[in-house]
Amino acid sequence: MVFKSDQLLIVVSILEGRHFPKRPKHMLVVEAKFDGEQLATDPVDHTDQPEFATELAWEIDRKVLHQHRLQRTPIKLQCFALDPLSSAKETIGYIVLDLRTAQETKQAPKWYQLLSNKYTKFKSEIQISITLETDTKAQVDSFKAKGAPPRDGKVPASLCGVDPKDIVAVLNEEGGYHQIGPAEYCTDSFILSVTIAFATQLEQLIPCTMKLPERQPEFFFYYSLLGNDVTNEPFNDLINPNFEPERASVRIRSSVEVLRVYLALHSKLQIHLCCGDQSLGSTEIPLNGLLKKGSIEINHHPVTVEGAFTLDPPNRAKQKLAPVPLELAPTVGVSVALQREGIDSQSLIELKTQNGHEPEHSKKRVLTPIKETTLTGPKSPSVSPIPPHNQTPPTKDDATESEVESLQYDKEPKQNAKGISFIPASLTQPVATSNASEVVTSGQKIAVPATSHHFCFSIDLRSIHGLEISFPVNCILRYSYPFFGSAAPIMTNPPVEVRKNMEVFLPQSYCAFDFATMPHQLQDTFLRIPLLVELWHKDKMSKDLLLGIARVQLSNVLSAEKTRFLGANGEHCWRQTYSESVPVMAAQGSNNRIVDLSFTMTLEDYGLVKMREIFVSDSSQGLSAVQQKPSSSPLTAPCPSEIQMEPRETLEYKAALELEMWKEMQEDIFESQLKQKELAHMQALAEEWKKRDRERESLVKKKVAEYSILEGKLQKALTELENREQQLASVEVELQRERKELQSERERNLQELQDSIRRAKDDCVHQVDLERLKLKQLEEDKHRLQQQLNDAEKKYKILEKEFLQFKDQQSNKPEIRLQSEINLLTLEKVELERKLESATKSKLHYKQQWGRALKELARLKQREQESQMARLKKQQEELEQMRLRYLAAEEKETVKTEQQELLDIRNELNRLRQQEQKQYQDCKEIASGKVSSPQGSALEEGLDDYLTRLIEERDTLMRTGVYNHEDRIISELDQQIREVLAKNIASNQ
Repeated sequence: MVFKSDQLLIVVSILEGRHFPKRPKHMLVVEAKFDGEQLATDPVDHTDQPEFATELAWEIDRKVLHQHRLQRTPIKLQCFALDPLSSAKETIGYIVLDLRTAQETKQAPKWYQLLSNKYTKFKSEIQISITLETDTKAQVDSFKAKGAPPRDGKVPASLCGVDPKDIVAVLNEEGGYHQIGPAEYCTDSFILSVTIAFATQLEQLIPCTMKLPERQPEFFFYYSLLGNDVTNEPFNDLINPNFEPERASVRIRSSVEVLRVYLALHSKLQIHLCCGDQSLGSTEIPLNGLLKKGSIEINHHPVTVEGAFTLDPPNRAKQKLAPVPLELAPTVGVSVALQREGIDSQSLIELKTQNGHEPEHSKKRVLTPIKETTLTGPKSPSVSPIPPHNQTPPTKDDATESEVESLQYDKEPKQNAKGISFIPASLTQPVATSNASEVVTSGQKIAVPATSHHFCFSIDLRSIHGLEISFPVNCILRYSYPFFGSAAPIMTNPPVEVRKNMEVFLPQSYCAFDFATMPHQLQDTFLRIPLLVELWHKDKMSKDLLLGIARVQLSNVLSAEKTRFLGANGEHCWRQTYSESVPVMAAQGSNNRIVDLSFTMTLEDYGLVKMREIFVSDSSQGLSAVQQKPSSSPLTAPCPSEIQMEPRETLEYKAALELEMWKEMQEDIFESQLKQKELAHMQALAEEWKKRDRERESLVKKKVAEYSILEGKLQKALTELENREQQLASVEVELQRERKELQSERERNLQELQDSIRRAKDDCVHQVDLERLKLKQLEEDKHRLQQQLNDAEKKYKILEKEFLQFKDQQSNKPEIRLQSEINLLTLEKVELERKLESATKSKLHYKQQWGRALKELARLKQREQESQMARLKKQQEELEQMRLRYLAAEEKETVKTEQQELLDIRNELNRLRQQEQKQYQDCKEIASGKVSSPQGSALEEGLDDYLTRLIEERDTLMRTGVYNHEDRIISELDQQIREVLAKNIASNQ
C-alpha cells in the first residue's frame, strides 16, 4: 500500500501570456487569491508576450482540499497593469480556475482567456497549469499561504560578478550598521525605519471559540527587521487600542543597486499581532516598491511605503472564520521609509489615536547605533484657556446617562443665597495681573481685575412653532452656559404640548444672569461659543427623549443698537436687545429641522465693578458665581438678596457673622466633598459601563455579521438542497418511466423471441419433411434404375448368346470366315480408332467438366457451410442472449423448456448435417468410382501409360485446390500409383 502524505501544495504555474498590447511605461502583475490568501507574481514588462515564469503555492491539508472540492472553491487570478511612477494598479481582467482539475500527476499547461478583458480589441491569454504536490517540509505552525521559492533576481550589469544569494544582511558591531552585499559595493549609508502608528477593528481577529488568558491579556505587534525581532509596547484593549506610535530604525551600509536586488529577494515584511506566543493575525508590507527600477527618488528625498494594511487571521480555513466586510476588517497603519543618511524625513502617514487628536510625541527605537536626532518633535504642550464645558451637542451616551450628568452639573458650586452676587466669570482660570490688589484676611477671597464690568444677561425663550414631525410633542427646553458662572441646567416647566400648525408660548422661560468679566473676553466668548438649547420630549411611560438642538449665536446681541438708562444708584448704563427665531435641528439621524424657536435676549452693562475682592466658600473658588433674576417662576435659580453694604459696627455682630459664615463654609466644603466623591464613583461607573457597552456593541456587530454570512450560506445550502430534491424527484420519475419502457420492451422482445423460435421450429419441421420426401424419391429412382439395369443385363446376355451362335455358324465357312474376319477387323479397327479418338476427346471433356463440377461442388459446399455456421452462430447468440435475459428475469422453468427444445433442434440439425455429409461422401465415392472406371480400359494398355494417366489425374485434382493429400480420392490414387509401380518393377524383374 502506497502511503499518501496529508500535507499538499496547490501549485499554480503562471508561465507566459500572449495577445497583449504593448505599453512600455507599465508593468504586468498577476495576483492569485484562494481561501482568503493572496499571492502575486513579480512585475514584468507589458509586452505583447509577457513572460511571468512564476509558481504560486498554497499549503493545504488533504481533508481540507476535499472540502474545497465539494464546495467548488475557485482560484481567482486577477491581472493588473502597474504604473511604476504612481504605483497605480489598473485591472485588466481575471481568470477563474477550477480546483477540481488539479491532479497529483504532471499536467500540460493550458491557455486561459482573460474574462472582462479591458483590451476589447485583443484576446489576451495566459498559459497556466495547476497541480498538486506533496509537501515534504510541512510545518505545523506555518501559515497557510506560502509563496514559491523566489527566483534569482536579475543582477544589473554593474554587479555582474555578484551572486544574488550572497547578498545578505550582516551586522557590523564596530561600525554600528548592517552591511548588505560585498564590501567593495557598500559605499553609501542608508536608514531603514518601520513605524507602527495605529490599529483598528482588532477584535475581529478573535474567534468566538478562542480562549484568552483569564487575567488581563496583553497584545503587541511583532516583526523581524534584518534579523532583529521588534515588538511595540503592549496594550490591553483590542476594541480601542491605545498605544504610542513607535519607530524602529536600522543603519545600512550598501549601494542603491545592491539594495534593489536585496529588496527584490526579500520583498515582504510580515507584521504579526500577538498575544503571548500566539499570532492572532498578520499582514505583509511590500518592500520592492521602495527602490523602483530606474528611479532616483532616494537621492533627493526619502522613499516610503505606508498605509492601512488588512490583518488576516492565520489558518482561516482551519479556524472556519467567515469573511469580514471591508468596513469591519482589522487594519494596522504602518509606514516603512528608506533614506540616505543625512536627509531629514517626515512620515506622511496620519497618526490616528483613539480620542481623535495627534499624540504629543512618539517613541523611537534604534536597533543599531545611529548618530542622529529623533525625527519627531519635542513635547510642546499648548497653553490655552480651559474650554467651557458642555458646549457641544450631547451625544447618545450623554443622553442616556442623565444621573451622571446631573451629578456633574452639581459639581459646580451653587450660588449661596448669602454669598456675594458679583464674582468675575473670568476667574474660572487663574489670572496674574499687576493691577489686581490682593489683601490677606481670615476669609477666602478672590481678586477682581480693575477693568472688569458688571454685566447682566437675560434670555426669554418665548415660543415654539412650525412643528415638522407627525406626532404631538410634550416638550421642555433646557440649556446651560458655564461662562455665566454655573453649569447647572436651566429648564422650562411645566412641559407643554405642541402640535402641527400651532404656536405655543413657553411658561417660566425667562432667566437673567449677573456676572463680572472684561468686555473683550465677553465678546470673544460670545463669538466662539454659541448657546445650545435642547428640546426634550417628556413622557410618563418612558425615558425622556432628546429631539433636537437649537444653536443661539449670542454674539448677535453685541451688534444690536445700544440704549442708555439710569441704574439704581443713578449711574449711566447701556442696554442691548436682540430677538430672533432659530430652527431646532434633529439630534439623531438626518440633520432635518423639527421646529422653530423664538427668543429675546438682552445684555446690560452696569460699568466697572466697584468691589476689588469678595468672600467665597471653597466650593465656589475658581468658578463663576451666578445671580439669576427670575420672573415669578419658582423653577429658575433663586436670586440672592442684596448685600448690606453698611455692616453693623458692633464687634459681637461681626464675630457672630464670621462664625455663621464659617459654619456655612464648612457645610459647603463637606457637601462638595461628598458630591465630588459621588461624582467620581458615578463617572467611573459610567466610563466602565460605556466601555463595556462599546465592547458589547462591537461583539454584537461582529456576531451579526457572522450570522448574516452564515445565514447566506444556509440559504444557499437550502436552495441547493431544494434544487437537488427537485432533481432527484425528476430523476426518479424518469427512472420509473424508463423502468416501464424496459419492462414493455422486455415483454415485446420475449414475445418476438417466442414467435421467432416457433417460426424456426416450423421451418425446421418443414425442411425435414422435404428432405424425407426427397430421400424417398431418390430411393424410388434407385430401385427403378436398378430394375432397368437388370433388364439390360438380361438382354445383353441373350444377344451375346445369339451372337456367339451366329459366329459359330459363320466360322464354319473359311472364305466367308476370313472375309468376315477381315471386315470385322477393319470395322473393329475403324471403330476402335473412332472410339479411341472419341474416348480421348470425351476424356478431355470429362476432365474439364469434372474439374468444373468439383470446383462448383467445393464452392457450394463452402458456401453452405458458411451459411450454416453463420446461421448456427446467430441462433446460438440469440439463444445465449435469451438465456441471459431469462436468467435475469428469473424465468428458469421457461428457459429450461426452451433449452430442451433448442437441444432437440440442435440434435436434428446435427443429424441433418451428418446425413448431408454422408450424401457428400457418397457423391465423392461415386466420383471416385467414375475416376477409377477407366482403370478397366487401362489394364489393356501398358502399365506405363496407365501409371502416367494416374499421376496426371492426381496432379489435376490437386491443382484444383479442392483436394489435399488427406482426401480419400487422392489417397486411393496414390495407392493405385504405388501398386502400378510395384507391378511395373515386378514385370521388369
